[in-house]
Amino acid sequence: MTNRHWQGNDGYWGNHWQNPQYRRISLEQAISIAQEQVPGNVVKAELDYDDGRLIYEIDIRTAQGLKYEVKVDANTGQVIRVKLD
Repeated sequence: MTNRHWQGNDGYWGNHWQNPQYRRISLEQAISIAQEQVPGNVVKAELDYDDGRLIYEIDIRTAQGLKYEVKVDANTGQVIRVKLD
């Protein structure tokens, strides 16, 4: 995929699942929600489409060195799962 899709008016971006119109919370908000569940440093954060819904997957490393994956619903802001990686 080229950058022209993200900037052009070819219809690709309008119907793409990563378009911001399909989510209600921002990545920054999702990170904040995840860090409320697991305090630490974010090492990775991405938007994904999983089981028919948009989610943010956020990896957090704690002060103890443990790494957790927190999944946050991109529409509701609800924490779906917290898993030790």
